[in-house]
Amino acid sequence: MQEILNSDIFASAVVPLLICIARIIDVSLGTLRIIYVSRGMKFLAPVLGFFEILIWLIAFGQILQNLSNVTNYIAFALGFAVGNYLGILIEHRLAMGKVVVRVITGRNAADLITFLRSEGLSVTVVDAEGTNGPVNLLFTVINRSQLPVVTDHIKRFNPRAFYTVEDVRFVSGGIFSPAEQLCGSGRSGLLGAKKVK
Repeated sequence: MQEILNSDIFASAVVPLLICIARIIDVSLGTLRIIYVSRGMKFLAPVLGFFEILIWLIAFGQILQNLSNVTNYIAFALGFAVGNYLGILIEHRLAMGKVVVRVITGRNAADLITFLRSEGLSVTVVDAEGTNGPVNLLFTVINRSQLPVVTDHIKRFNPRAFYTVEDVRFVSGGIFSPAEQLCGSGRSGLLGAKKVK
């Protein structure tokens, strides 16, 4: 076993591969940790931070033990780049949290409002004045996982509608119960929103 660990193949191929994998994991965890910190998830972020730095120390320790191997440096940098991409991809797939969707439309939004409300979403409508005349301003707070469906329906009801999406750190009241805010339970309907009686 010691012969394998001291071999040139292990030092030039296996160690850089392990360094790259370790960096992919620790940077992915770091990306998720930063996102969770920005969303106020004060319990999950430190746990990810612990494993992130532990893995980083292991990878960096291998670099220090093999300072003459340039392949290790490349593996370290490659793992960093791939880890950033993978962390963002994972966070996007998890679609955690809530967003506020604002829609500005000069066209009658009654069909879109009816659809969103029929799916259990709370929609606030404000009559406003745009550059070219009267507009409707719609606000709704939804789970991030619902965003693709909501934006598809906005485009279907009014392809020329202007809309923006922003992250929400905290939601209180409305249609979201405390249990839903924590784990997303009690949902029904196409969008997965909780139906309002």
